[in-house]
Amino acid sequence: MRLLKTAQKVAVLTGILPVLFACMPEPVPVDTALTAPEHFDTGAKSPDAPSLDPHWPDSFGSKELSGLIAQALDNNLDIAAAISRLQQAEAQTQQAQALLMPTLNGAGNASRSRSPATLRRESPPYNETITNSFSMGLSASYALDVWGRYRSAYAAQLAGQEANFYDQQSIELVTAVSVTTSYLTVLAAQDRLALTQDNIATASRILNAIRGRLQVGTASALDVAEQESILAGLKATTPALEQQIQQSRIQLAVLLGRVPEGFRLQGRGLKHLTVPQVQAGLPAHLLVRRPDIAHAEASLRASQFNVQSARAALLPNISLTASGGLESLMLKNILSPHATFASGLAGVTEPVFDGGNLRAQLEGQTARQQELIATYRKTVLTALADVENALVAVQQSRKQEVLQQEAVTASRRAYEISEERLRAGTIDIVTLLAVQQNLFQAQENLVQSRLARLQASLSLIQALGGGFVLPDTAPARLQFKHDLSADSGIKP
Repeated sequence: MRLLKTAQKVAVLTGILPVLFACMPEPVPVDTALTAPEHFDTGAKSPDAPSLDPHWPDSFGSKELSGLIAQALDNNLDIAAAISRLQQAEAQTQQAQALLMPTLNGAGNASRSRSPATLRRESPPYNETITNSFSMGLSASYALDVWGRYRSAYAAQLAGQEANFYDQQSIELVTAVSVTTSYLTVLAAQDRLALTQDNIATASRILNAIRGRLQVGTASALDVAEQESILAGLKATTPALEQQIQQSRIQLAVLLGRVPEGFRLQGRGLKHLTVPQVQAGLPAHLLVRRPDIAHAEASLRASQFNVQSARAALLPNISLTASGGLESLMLKNILSPHATFASGLAGVTEPVFDGGNLRAQLEGQTARQQELIATYRKTVLTALADVENALVAVQQSRKQEVLQQEAVTASRRAYEISEERLRAGTIDIVTLLAVQQNLFQAQENLVQSRLARLQASLSLIQALGGGFVLPDTAPARLQFKHDLSADSGIKP
């Protein structure tokens, strides 16, 4: 009965104490000295949120591209490594949580000892002593987290786990963007290769026409040689384009977690893709739409808790221990009420001299926090710059493609007129060669302009976070002192 009462007291004590000290600490507000601008300098001054969702790959109008990105998100090895790191962080969080709970150990022992006989007689037999001992019981210990040392360490691990989750989201976004970039590079190279082959056919046709004029004396050998030089130059560009296609295809296979051998694409060219239309929204939206910003913020939150834990380590540590059980010299009496035993102990330890170790840990964690504040500021500023650069690129690349299309139309009209006059014998060969070169270059520039416009839209998608938003289950955000727009919908 006494053992039962003792066990009940221990159970109540170890059950209540975690509840009494279970309140998680709150991070101290951090002043990042950042002020979010009211709007971006480039683009529409719309207060709406970015028109972007996680299904942005579909906005390019290519089922093949959407399928490739889906495969990459399932099989990419960088993402697999990030998932493993997240699982490691979850295990570390569980370890930190265990420090908040009491430990309970059970033990059972059985021993038999034999002692030499005491020589009390002059002749044998001598008596020897044989002793048996049996025991079983429980022991419990609990460290009172009065100053929040272990709670802060646990909160730091939770924030670190959150940072690992956002790191995984960042890697997924980078992977999807990399797949899209490689895919666009392949299609652009294929377009340039097809254009080069068409130009080779055109240059060959002009060469035959010039040779015909040479036979009738209306062209010179120099004219023939110049056209042969143009034709040879066009043919010389094809190996480099084929190399680019193959190398981009190989890179794409690696992103998908596949071996390059046997991997093929069906891309039909850039002209069959749709240029995504994306609105940037307010700069303040970046705070919840960029996984790298969320990662930097979670890392900073973890450093705050680490500082609190390091500071609490300088204070006294209070611990409770209790043990109880049954012990008897005979196994048949182990369950007897007289075989019970119990003990309890409360202890206080306080650092007196450790060579400055704990103080150095606190200073190190404080310096780490200052480093992460600077990192957070840089991440936000970089994000704002990324969006501004992408908006400029989207705006200017759109104009460039329109102007380049006009240049191609004019060059083609000039070339058609020149070719007709060549056959009629009413044009100078030098003029024809110049017009021909202008057309070839204008067509090449148009492909590059189309690629640049698609890449600019992709950069804007990445700069806006690729449709990422903070999950509803995310912890309360740090109380950063931002001067945010009142209608942003974001509580800093």
